[in-house]
Amino acid sequence: MLLRSLHADFLKIRRKGIWFLVFLAPIGLVTMQGLNFGLRFDYILRRYGDDLWGGLIENIEFFVPMALFLGCTLISSLVANIEHQMSSWKQLLALPVSRSSVFLAKFTMCVIVLSISCLLLPVFTAGLGLLLGFQTPLPIRELLTMGFYPYLAAWPLLALQLWLSLTFRNQALPVSIGIAAAILSPFTLDLSVWLPLNWATLAISDNSPLAYLLGGVSLGLFMLMISLLHFNRKDVD
Repeated sequence: MLLRSLHADFLKIRRKGIWFLVFLAPIGLVTMQGLNFGLRFDYILRRYGDDLWGGLIENIEFFVPMALFLGCTLISSLVANIEHQMSSWKQLLALPVSRSSVFLAKFTMCVIVLSISCLLLPVFTAGLGLLLGFQTPLPIRELLTMGFYPYLAAWPLLALQLWLSLTFRNQALPVSIGIAAAILSPFTLDLSVWLPLNWATLAISDNSPLAYLLGGVSLGLFMLMISLLHFNRKDVD
């Protein structure tokens, strides 16, 4: 039933702008750094001359958590808004498919589309580095770390955003929370490492990222279970 619900959800998101966002985020981040490196190449060559790949990855990494928080927010909102706009919750839940399958299918779809975006980021970054004439071999591990470590650490926000987006017909609250999280995230690093908002950044900046990865995935799954229980008991319009 989960696969059937997932297939139906992927059909629903066609021409809904979600795939545009999947490509927009990595292209935007890489294009921004392409302009940065192109306009200031002499300065960057002096600063990162011994490790140009590291300099490129470092400059992109700073913006990855903010882009991830916005991505989690907008994709969750768009996924939920498909049902809200068509007022199709009653019809959907009247089908011979469990509520759990409906909810988990939407979460799985969000995970998949965000994973594609996070995979495209290192691919486009590698392409930019080669275009700028950086030496090979490619730093594959560092590129994949930049793409996926913050993403796994950001699962709590993804679970929260999907929960709020599915719960509230008006998307103003979940979108406002997501935008606020993205804007505030660079300024909360001096607070406790136990603050989940910091985990996406710490996953790529700390020498021991495993705790933030495990914490992000574990808390994300815990919040998913809580939101699933709420969704199973919630009345629908």
